[in-house]
Amino acid sequence: MFFNVQDVSQFQSQKEFIDTVIIPLLSVNLKDDTIKQSSSSAHYLMSLTSFIEQQFKGRLMLMPPFSYIEQSKDSISPVKLQEEFRSAGFKHVVFITCDHSWTSLKDEVDLIWLPSIPLESMDLSVKKTILEDQLKQVIPVLSSKWSQS
Repeated sequence: MFFNVQDVSQFQSQKEFIDTVIIPLLSVNLKDDTIKQSSSSAHYLMSLTSFIEQQFKGRLMLMPPFSYIEQSKDSISPVKLQEEFRSAGFKHVVFITCDHSWTSLKDEVDLIWLPSIPLESMDLSVKKTILEDQLKQVIPVLSSKWSQS
């Protein structure tokens, strides 16, 4: 489910089944020497999280990404975000990012870090294969969380 009016309406009527939220953490870098890499990472993260949502529709909700620049990164508190989403009824709050620096919070929040893969130059079938391979890394993390419930 996406965070849109139609899916949120469905979420409200089926909260007991939709117990997981995925929150992308997205670094945006606008410097001339890094903007292409930043946009490539954004494309990868948004493609991957949308693919995850398609596979688990009805079990999880995908939030819009929390986008930040390096200078504002310290103002984002995944711990507080996790508390807010749990108080809204989500049992599992999972952050996903390509920014390795967030892995320092792995003991405090559920976080999946995956290195960015440049998808923009791939044809559709190769892109789908890559996303399926990445999904295989995410499934055990989600399954582990769900089996603890």
